[in-house]
Amino acid sequence: MAPMTRFHSPDGVPSEATAAYFARRAAGGAGLVITEGTYIDHPSAGQFDQVSRLYGDAAPASWSRVVEAVHAENGLIFAQLMHVGMFRHTGGATPPHPEAGAIGPSGLPMGTPGAGHVMTQADIDDVVRAFGDAAATAERLGFDGVEVHAAHGYLIDQFLWSETNHRTDAYGGDLSSRSRFAAEVVAAIRAAVAPGFPIVVRLSQWKEHDFTARIADGPEEFGIILGKLVDAGADAFHASTRRYWEPAFDDSDLNLAGWARKLSGKPAITVGSVGLDNDFRSNLAGGHTGATGIDGLLDRLEADEFDMVAVGRLFLSDPAWARKILDGREDEVTAFTREALNALY
Repeated sequence: MAPMTRFHSPDGVPSEATAAYFARRAAGGAGLVITEGTYIDHPSAGQFDQVSRLYGDAAPASWSRVVEAVHAENGLIFAQLMHVGMFRHTGGATPPHPEAGAIGPSGLPMGTPGAGHVMTQADIDDVVRAFGDAAATAERLGFDGVEVHAAHGYLIDQFLWSETNHRTDAYGGDLSSRSRFAAEVVAAIRAAVAPGFPIVVRLSQWKEHDFTARIADGPEEFGIILGKLVDAGADAFHASTRRYWEPAFDDSDLNLAGWARKLSGKPAITVGSVGLDNDFRSNLAGGHTGATGIDGLLDRLEADEFDMVAVGRLFLSDPAWARKILDGREDEVTAFTREALNALY
């Protein structure tokens, strides 16, 4: 089950409904559940008080109950660790720490030059340490691994992308230097958890506000990023695309997960409109999304293009999607609609 933020955690604390929500997907055939993004313990990490966090007095205990519920259904669960960086669009919501403001590599929050706070070395060190602490908390609570959210224009991705990283120190400039912050985060997590505790890194080319963005213009550049992360201790990569069947680069049919696997030698997770004939933004605009088969997906799996498949929207509309597909009951799958975004857990 792909990570999907649902805004159902009042004051950052997941509820009993959250535990039941994830457990139903595990019971429905999701072998691995990746949680919604959870804020690390840094004042600038988050922008919504309805998004879960992995610190404080109440949230960790609540996450422990979520883990127990998923394990009771014989599922595994990873915590996705997140810092949003300059992505500060509250939509009227109150950030958990409004006094902290937004921080990022270069003070460039989504088309508003000059706003926000450019991270100092002390800021960087504090955030890196917070990621390590969050991973240690996740392991203590019984999570089976963690996923580092380094995609979609959030903080780590802002360091990777040349459009948002204009630094002139050791964290800016060429792609190897822009990858340094991500590598330090992974290294801090690796040092904070047991040697066998899995660390997945989620990467993407596209951003929430720019579908044409690219952190790497070709396999060679993508390999630089992956190499830094592997050296730091990453165990696998979750390559987020809008449509899993689209090639990542010219002159090859491999998607982004395929290239991640080929270049890093590590397992890769693919994601993007699995089992559907339309992308997420089309749903938000009211477009119809119909269910499709997964023959093409299976062909790619059997060709070892990637190792795992993450499913998002269909697990929202149909918790038993995987079980139905495995049982050959495709005609019973509940189609995804825009209304499913606002449906009860």
